[in-house]
Amino acid sequence: MNFFRGVMGGQAAGPQPSGAETIQKLCDRVASSTLLEDRRDAVRALKSLSKKYRMEVGTQAMEHLINILQTDRSDSEILGYALDTLYNLICNDEEEEQDESEDEAMQKQSDDLGAQFTEQFIQDPEHITLILSLLEEFDFHVRWPGVKLLTALLKNQGVQVQGIILVSPMGVSRLMDLLADSREVIRNDGLLLLQQLTKSNAAIQKIVAFESAFERLLDIITEEGSSDGGIVVEDCLLLLLNLLKNNSSNQNFFKEGSYIQRMKPWFEVGDDNSGWSAQKVTNLHLMLQLVRVMVSPVNSPGASASCQKSMYQCGLLQQLCTILMATGVPADILTETINTVSEVIRGSQVNQDYFASVNAPSNPPRPAIVVLLMSMVNERQPFVLRCAVLYCFQCFLYKNQKGQGEIVATLLPSTIDANSISAGQLLCGGLFSADSLSNWCASVALAHALQDNLTQKEQLLRVQLATSLGKPPVSLLQQCTNILSQGDKIARRGSKVQTRVGLLMLLCTWINNCPIAVTHFLHNQENVPFLTAQISENLGEDERLVQGLCALLLGICIFYNDNSLENYTKDKLKQLIEKRIGKENFVEKLGFITKHELYSRAAQKPQPVFLSPEQMLFDHEFTKLVKELEGVITKAVHKSSEDEKKEEDVKKTLEQHDNIVMQYKDLIREQDTQIQELKEQVATMTSQSEQMQTTVTQQLSQIQQHKDQYNIIKLKLGKDSQSQANSQADSQVNGLQTEELSQLREDLEKLRQQHTLLQAQLSDKDALINTLRSETAEGSAASDNTEMLKELDALRSQVHSQATEIDQMKTERQELLRKAEAASSEAVSSSDGSLDAAKMAEVESRLAAQTSETERLKEESKSLSKSRVDLDQQLAAATSTAAILQTEKAQLQTEVQESKKEQDDLLMLLADQDQKIHSLKQKLKALGEPVDDEDDLDARDQTDDDEEDDDEDED
Repeated sequence: MNFFRGVMGGQAAGPQPSGAETIQKLCDRVASSTLLEDRRDAVRALKSLSKKYRMEVGTQAMEHLINILQTDRSDSEILGYALDTLYNLICNDEEEEQDESEDEAMQKQSDDLGAQFTEQFIQDPEHITLILSLLEEFDFHVRWPGVKLLTALLKNQGVQVQGIILVSPMGVSRLMDLLADSREVIRNDGLLLLQQLTKSNAAIQKIVAFESAFERLLDIITEEGSSDGGIVVEDCLLLLLNLLKNNSSNQNFFKEGSYIQRMKPWFEVGDDNSGWSAQKVTNLHLMLQLVRVMVSPVNSPGASASCQKSMYQCGLLQQLCTILMATGVPADILTETINTVSEVIRGSQVNQDYFASVNAPSNPPRPAIVVLLMSMVNERQPFVLRCAVLYCFQCFLYKNQKGQGEIVATLLPSTIDANSISAGQLLCGGLFSADSLSNWCASVALAHALQDNLTQKEQLLRVQLATSLGKPPVSLLQQCTNILSQGDKIARRGSKVQTRVGLLMLLCTWINNCPIAVTHFLHNQENVPFLTAQISENLGEDERLVQGLCALLLGICIFYNDNSLENYTKDKLKQLIEKRIGKENFVEKLGFITKHELYSRAAQKPQPVFLSPEQMLFDHEFTKLVKELEGVITKAVHKSSEDEKKEEDVKKTLEQHDNIVMQYKDLIREQDTQIQELKEQVATMTSQSEQMQTTVTQQLSQIQQHKDQYNIIKLKLGKDSQSQANSQADSQVNGLQTEELSQLREDLEKLRQQHTLLQAQLSDKDALINTLRSETAEGSAASDNTEMLKELDALRSQVHSQATEIDQMKTERQELLRKAEAASSEAVSSSDGSLDAAKMAEVESRLAAQTSETERLKEESKSLSKSRVDLDQQLAAATSTAAILQTEKAQLQTEVQESKKEQDDLLMLLADQDQKIHSLKQKLKALGEPVDDEDDLDARDQTDDDEEDDDEDED
């Protein structure tokens, strides 16, 4: 212990050991001492020497300190000393404070030392896991040094430590528990730790967000007083920025969790804005940045639009506009608020319309846009504020054709109000101001009012300006070109390029994709010679950008030329370029734009951010226009007239094809509509069918239930009839049933007689059919067949009426049975139960006999039904037979007519032959040849006839 007193206390006698020797002894004591107190005192001594002898303690004692953390987990005091010692070795903050007066070499050496010890510590990932496990200790002397040590490790080797924590089980969750610690020191240092942990690591950011980080951080901000809070609020906002910036998943989670609504109270500033502390300015600045992160133009359009909608609905945009129009707000907060409002309204029609309706609290009230433009064209305002107003105006007009029309309308003669200042008047004033920065800002703002809006480009051609008294007004387009040409003369005497660049950007945007504006521009005879002169001259570096923009303007005049001016057609302009400038030289000058160093900086993001006014040359939207037109203009300049004709033919062909494709698309849409309608009809019919099936099933179940109930009632009535009966009721029932049964027998007898009669008629008809068949074979049965068909129809009607009578008889029989059962039940219910057993048996036998008789009648009814079906079948067969006979008769009649026709033809031939024979005989007689007389011929013919008759008789 004397040794420790020497180290920690006063001077000991004799020569003093060096620092390295002392540290070596302390390390030996830490490694070899068995008593916990000795090891604790040794570690405390190392802690006190770790700042002065940082190198020696780090090289000799680090392994021993790590062993202490692993072995002495039960003693919180020695763990705290060991963690504090490691923190002193790794952290560079203390050294930086001490080395402020020293040279940079010593500072760099100190930083390298911390990085070296950090690298040594994290060589084994288990060391980081060990620190994470120690953070679970609730003891203040262990937890707080552990948080500081892990923060220092993350500062020195953030990527490596983040990787180890990410793969460590429950590593991030343990660190998130620090925010719930009731001790503010640990909670605040835990915020710093999480800031270092979440830097540039999307995976850890997502884990932290899903560990309810947003909820806890917003609660801390509210508890600390929101924007009026201290450094803790700033730390929470910085951590929120780490979690949300460039992390679409966390941004969506933040929006879906309705945390945007909780941001509105942050911006509720009072009327008295005179006392703004530096911390409040910092907090509010970070809060505005947090809003901008959610609606940044670099986010996906869908996510930004959703956040913009939420901010309008919860009143956050309205609150920001209140700060915008408030008085006494610091300049940097006002500038950041303008930028925030700009991005909240950018591309959102609803938010843009609301912003257009905001009025400044002045007398008389003026629109907020007018008040902001007044600041933009005022050269006394701060440069960053003027840039912010320009960005706000650009965002207001972004994809807002309605707003563009309103701005251009303030320039038209019919809408100008002499008693009030409008946005158009301010833009014209800035456009022709003596301040070059105002010229550039007004040119860019007016160009955004024309961006991708052909209607407003044509409307702006109507604007007339009065230059001086006694002179006629000139158009705005002409005045811009006049200032451009005058500026060129002044530029030769050392004027700035900023004004001419702004005007050229305005003219390029104006006449782009607007042939009417191109015609108006070319109509001025001085414009083309001015542009060719500018491009062809060899000027200095500062003028190269102007030459490139002039080449771009002339190229647009060629590409969008409709050849309405004979002197400046496409071909003539190309010939002029080739003679005065040269095609290669023209393309080279055109390329000067994209090669400018400020071009790439402006193309990165929409917000105009410039270090100084002199760097304010390019607009973001204009850089996109240059990128789109550069290649097109180069091709247009090199193309010949034949190539252009070919391209026009190809375009026409493509348009025709497009029209055909559109027709097919329309046809397909119609077919899709029809198919969809048919599908809907099928779905409706299917649902109706299912409903009907359900209804049928329900009805069947109800019928079954009624049947079951009927059977149960019938059984009950049967049992009751055995125990109670009335003789008078029995006689009435028996009399009723006997009378009805006799009636049924008579009806059945009639049915039998009718059945016999029908069978006799059917047999007669069969005989008649056979007779008709034989007569038809002989060829004479037309009239009889007609009568037979009539009789068959009569027979069919009789059979039908008979079937109707049978059905009626069945119905009457069922009605009689129903009445009998009802009478029986009434009789049973009215009886007094005083009959003897013999009479009851007689009644039962009569009922049994009547039941059997009823069954027999049912069987006879069934047989009659079968007989009726057979008669119907026979009638159908007779009908088909009659049809067949009628067909055969028609065929026979046709054959008879054909045979008669053939006989007539043969008679005609025989007459002709007789005439020829007679003439030949006369000729023979005239020649003296012997000829048989007609008598001989008649005798011979007679003989032949007799022979034929004999043959026929024999046959």
